[in-house]
Amino acid sequence: MTKAVYTFGHLVSSTSSQHPDGSRWAAFVELGKLRLSSLALLAVFAGLLLGSPNLPTLPPWSVIVGALLGTAMVAIGGNAMNMWWERDTDIFMQRTAARPIQSGRLSPRDVFCFGMLQASGGVVVLACTTNLLATLLCAAIFLLYVLVYTPLKRHNTLNTLVGAIPGALPPVVGYAAGAGYIDGQALVLFMILFFWQIPHFLAIAWRYKDQYRNAGLMMLPSVEGSGLVTGKHMMTYGLCLVGVSILPALPAFGYYSRHYVYSAAVLGLVFLAVIFEAAVLRRPAGMRRCFLVSIIYLPLLFVAMVSDRLTPHVA
Repeated sequence: MTKAVYTFGHLVSSTSSQHPDGSRWAAFVELGKLRLSSLALLAVFAGLLLGSPNLPTLPPWSVIVGALLGTAMVAIGGNAMNMWWERDTDIFMQRTAARPIQSGRLSPRDVFCFGMLQASGGVVVLACTTNLLATLLCAAIFLLYVLVYTPLKRHNTLNTLVGAIPGALPPVVGYAAGAGYIDGQALVLFMILFFWQIPHFLAIAWRYKDQYRNAGLMMLPSVEGSGLVTGKHMMTYGLCLVGVSILPALPAFGYYSRHYVYSAAVLGLVFLAVIFEAAVLRRPAGMRRCFLVSIIYLPLLFVAMVSDRLTPHVA
């Protein structure tokens, strides 16, 4: 079969017969890390509802669709640019060695252009459907993730904390899109996502610490020997997470009930117990359990927050 040339606004290069249409387009889908992006979109949607001043009346559908679509495009673009930046280190890690660039399904130029096109298109969508504040916050996510967090992984173990900043902004983007401003509740949403990410990502980093070390990436578990510092970080930020998750019920916010407090406390204690096991024993099975529980905990907490806002409570 002769080479087929696929154009993506003149941004996509030719591919050989060993990578047919399906494989090539699947590679573009793979660039978006859709499972990771879906959590960000959930956070945006929760923030959008919590920031809406007229609940239970939903914001206009144009705002909902625009916020979700625009953020999704920016997230996909950022993930693609992350793969472009790390094309020389991904090959040394088993979990990333088959990514589109390493497998030859896409060229670095393909990935770079796709990522920039997605991110810039997402910013335009947000600007046209939401407001300037939400647009700037989402653009900040892209810039911090691509230009600060990703290169920092090669130089300093603080990259996880730095990366948690753009990772904590999606609900604030949604809140700004719904309310038009950010306030104390938006800050609490930011802190919840920030503290949640540390045990979540350290559990991943511990499981793949040898691969990160081989790739020359400065993740905390791959740099320290015993894992004691990693465990302390997981427990510390886990405790902070439980604390900030209850903050919305303070009188300053005025519309969360004790039912939300019970839900947040139970969810937090369950998650904290799993974090404790992973932090103390530092075994692969415990770290995997911590990761899995983390991706269950976050949606349930958002559901508890939104449902409490939607439910009338007797004073």
